[in-house]
Amino acid sequence: MPKTLLRSIPLAVSAGFLAACASTGQEPPPPALNYPVTETVDQIDLYHGTPVADPYRWLEEDVRESERVAQWVAAQNEVTFAYLDDISERVAISKRMTELWDFEKFSVPVKRGGRYFYEYNDGLANQDQIFVQRSVDAEPELLIDPNLWSDDGTVALSAYYPSPDGRYLATMVQRSGSDWRQARVFDVDAGVFLDDDLQWLKFTDVAWAADSSGFYYSRYPEPMEGEAFQSLNKDHTVHFHALGTTQDADAVVYARPDEPTWGFDATATEDGRFVIITVWKGTDDRYRILVADLLSDDPSPRMLIDNFDHDYTFIGNVGRELLFRTNNGAPLGRVIAIDLDAPGPSDWREVLAESDAVLDDASLVGGRLVAEYLRDARSEVRIYGLDGTDLGAVDLPGIGSASGFEGSAGDPETFYSYSSFNQPPTIYRFDVASGTSSVFRSADVDFDPDAYAVEQVFYTSKDGTRVPMFIAYRKGIELGADTPALLYGYGGFNIAMRPSFSITRLSWMEMGGVYAVANLRGGGEYGESWHKAGTRLQKQNVFDDFIAAGEFLVNNGYTSPDKLAIFGGSNGGLLVGAVINQRPDLFAAAMPAVGVMDMVRFDRFTAGRFWVDDYGSPENPDEFRALYAYSPYHNVRAGTEYPAVLVTTADTDDRVVPGHSFKYTAALQAAQAGSDPVLIRIETKAGHGAGTPTQKIIDAYADRWAFLVRNLDLELPDDYGG
Repeated sequence: MPKTLLRSIPLAVSAGFLAACASTGQEPPPPALNYPVTETVDQIDLYHGTPVADPYRWLEEDVRESERVAQWVAAQNEVTFAYLDDISERVAISKRMTELWDFEKFSVPVKRGGRYFYEYNDGLANQDQIFVQRSVDAEPELLIDPNLWSDDGTVALSAYYPSPDGRYLATMVQRSGSDWRQARVFDVDAGVFLDDDLQWLKFTDVAWAADSSGFYYSRYPEPMEGEAFQSLNKDHTVHFHALGTTQDADAVVYARPDEPTWGFDATATEDGRFVIITVWKGTDDRYRILVADLLSDDPSPRMLIDNFDHDYTFIGNVGRELLFRTNNGAPLGRVIAIDLDAPGPSDWREVLAESDAVLDDASLVGGRLVAEYLRDARSEVRIYGLDGTDLGAVDLPGIGSASGFEGSAGDPETFYSYSSFNQPPTIYRFDVASGTSSVFRSADVDFDPDAYAVEQVFYTSKDGTRVPMFIAYRKGIELGADTPALLYGYGGFNIAMRPSFSITRLSWMEMGGVYAVANLRGGGEYGESWHKAGTRLQKQNVFDDFIAAGEFLVNNGYTSPDKLAIFGGSNGGLLVGAVINQRPDLFAAAMPAVGVMDMVRFDRFTAGRFWVDDYGSPENPDEFRALYAYSPYHNVRAGTEYPAVLVTTADTDDRVVPGHSFKYTAALQAAQAGSDPVLIRIETKAGHGAGTPTQKIIDAYADRWAFLVRNLDLELPDDYGG
């Protein structure tokens, strides 16, 4: 993509921000919204000769440790919940969403030792349970019920890893939504947890040894007291834990104290011969690869790929040949085989050549390669021989998303899930040899899929780029200027937005709303070039794509600016914050969730330093100017009529620390010149999203949809709720 020009920062922007921060608001808020007084401080930092005001710096303090921040949070929540409780439709929305949510949910099974493990929720349980079937037709048996771990459902089982013989489960325990994990081992035959207890795990999988004697994992050092949820994560190390031992006895498999910013993820091959260590240092799919030959005289890990230039995602091995998905020489992805006896790039064997679709994932099952592709953000799946012979496509039901296809190299059986905006997830059992699918489990949701339309359209962004967008709505609604619409976007970190099922989206469409998802640059919909076109100095492309999506919905008769709302979380929260600064006139409501809002200090907390791959670094003068030009917090303008804004975050979010949302909300409340509300909803005992109890999710979305009812002047249909 051609490099876009950096936009200069008009003096009025910085001056406006300073003016907004100099008081607690130029215009008195409506009587029902007496915002808490937010103290300002005289904090100005100099970045590459540019003074940057940060009058709400004190709101970065950890809410669990700072009494004054805790008081601010309580005061803001009091205003927000009083406002939301006053919306009479909220009760009906919550009731209907609860009814819709009450259906059986299943995860894709994992088969180990002839046993089938999967997650199950009978409907409204706060956390999924873990079940096992001793054969594909056997009766399910309950193994683990995390709902018994806490009264409020805030202790979750975030992941589980069956041992190769199916005897044990290594489980990851998550508390209050934090990224920190505790590993425990469950004995499937005995039905009890063992004494094994591992702490301070983060950003790691578990890789069992082939003989099920123990597993590999990665961890960080124990943080200093009071810094667990704020301090930067450094000094990742790989360890091996032998069952029945204490964590302090775990052997260090690999460590690089000379490279404290590197992170590691270990994988063991099924044959027990090799351990593959993937080395990362940010969010980009650019990895170094180490290999340990456990049967050699020296089993210490040795570098196979000694640079961070490309993606090398390990798929599996056939003897001494290692298979990787890579974008080296193939921006859309290909599969290569590296022979450890001749590992030089000139000897690499291409197994699957680059195609005209993005190779999103690949797995080695039953002596075949299962290749998952994205074509215009929709799933396509094909089966190949290990020599690259095309053996045909997996027949999928329509415009949707398929995922799964994991299994053993010698087992022709695998499982996958398929869903779309109007299709609840169905779990299929797939026979790789015959290429046939059969239903393993399906969801029974209280709605008619045929009553909803799903479209894919393409629109033109500011610089002429063609961008796809999915649009879904209930058939029979009258599309036009009076139709409420909700536009969702993300646009970052090579993550593709796919057409998948969600009760919250269904609830919105039942209410008569249009739901649209724009596939913005910065995501993974079209490979490496699409991703890079929305990063660093090109990040403005993402905002231009999102604005153009909103303009398309308006200009093509789906809605109007008075009825258009936008929503995004995490990097999508940044997106929403930046866009309403740039085009406040285009939207009636905005809901930035757990957003990255301070783009000159994001790299100073927890995982923030990893995001430099996508955002660029404030330490680089050119990248700082680009960051400062769109930073949501710093580009709030006093005297602007902003749309209605509901910011959401959580007190235990140690991915995007809540100080981002706190500071942004304070600045926006001070600057708002219009009559629309600027509110923040701060969840307690929750984090960035993972592990959130069902009831908290329902409550949060009922609040969001009620907020839209009030601020889009939406009338619920006469038949709403049945």
